[in-house]
Amino acid sequence: MPYLTLSEVEAIAREAHAAQTDKAGRPYTEHLAAVAEGVRARGGSDEQIAAGWLHDSVEDDALSREWLGAAALPQSVKDMVLALTKRKGEEVEDYTRRILATPGALLVKEADLAHNADPARLAVLDEATWTRLTAKYAKVRGLLGLSR
Repeated sequence: MPYLTLSEVEAIAREAHAAQTDKAGRPYTEHLAAVAEGVRARGGSDEQIAAGWLHDSVEDDALSREWLGAAALPQSVKDMVLALTKRKGEEVEDYTRRILATPGALLVKEADLAHNADPARLAVLDEATWTRLTAKYAKVRGLLGLSR
């Protein structure tokens, strides 16, 4: 069975997240597009770009683990998506260790963090949320060994 194309993966991700908005009330698909583009701009592979489109799909219950397991995707894409899926109650240290242990996942998370921490995105949030998220993203970047 042939794998899904990047265009097909994008369409599936956009459909799955169509009803969601981010913390600022923007369509969530804007975040997915920014992460996929961030992966591409950082020299990521097609598999990493696909994982960028799908990186929040299981965590946000937009797509199920079962869907991912059965999807016509390379195992590397499935592994990256599951590595990037934060589990309820999971310690951030365990989460970041799993990302570091999964080939290709770090670049996707780097693009995700870069968009999440974009000052223009954070500027529209209330001060408490801005402060909490800024500290959270800095801690994750530090645990992943990402500079700045």
